[in-house]
Amino acid sequence: MALSSLLFTTSITSSCDTLSQLPISLGNLEPTDGEIGSGLKEALNVGINKGVQQLMKTDGYFANQALKILLPPEAQNVQNIITKYVPGGQDLINGAVLKMNRAAEEAAKEAVPIFANAITGMSFTDARNILFGGNGSATTYLKNATTQALINAYSPKINASMESVGAKQAWEALVKPYNKFANSPAAMLVDGARPINPDLTGYVTQRALEGLFLKVNEGENDIRGNLGARSSQLLQKVFGMLDKK
Repeated sequence: MALSSLLFTTSITSSCDTLSQLPISLGNLEPTDGEIGSGLKEALNVGINKGVQQLMKTDGYFANQALKILLPPEAQNVQNIITKYVPGGQDLINGAVLKMNRAAEEAAKEAVPIFANAITGMSFTDARNILFGGNGSATTYLKNATTQALINAYSPKINASMESVGAKQAWEALVKPYNKFANSPAAMLVDGARPINPDLTGYVTQRALEGLFLKVNEGENDIRGNLGARSSQLLQKVFGMLDKK
């Protein structure tokens, strides 16, 4: 199923606050409650669809300098020391970084059903608050509604992906000789040479989600501020309310 179809395959519920129950009439001068809700859903669909598809591609993270996942801060000393003291150290570092980003790219598809679930449960009050909340309001709503579920879904996928693309092995190949050096008497002569934790799953998961929400935010704000990005009559009508303010 296409991403756009998957994201917004919703069912009618019994709650009177459910957006799918509200009438839609594009001919009205002012958007109805149903139009506001549907417009927000469509806007989130556009932003998520565009952002997730970009991240899922090869180099979706790695070739984007704003999203590229680098070694964790505590590994900065590793880079300096291993390139100086371990043969082939720079190649080990480059391999670990590439494969961490490949793992994030593979895991990006996990966001789709989780976002769809949050959007399905959006109430009219949520929709109105998001519409008039300014840049990033929809992204903040999704972040609050989905972060824990995304972590739960991403962590095992990141872990499995890092194994399948060789990221864990690359990181262990980097850390093992470094920790061997850091535990040796020679390390006493090198400032900052301390053993580090070889487990990268939590760190890569966090950085992958930061990149994901950055792309969703870009898509949302484009629709808010760029008339050309409002690709349907519904988006033009709903977000046109903001232009009058």
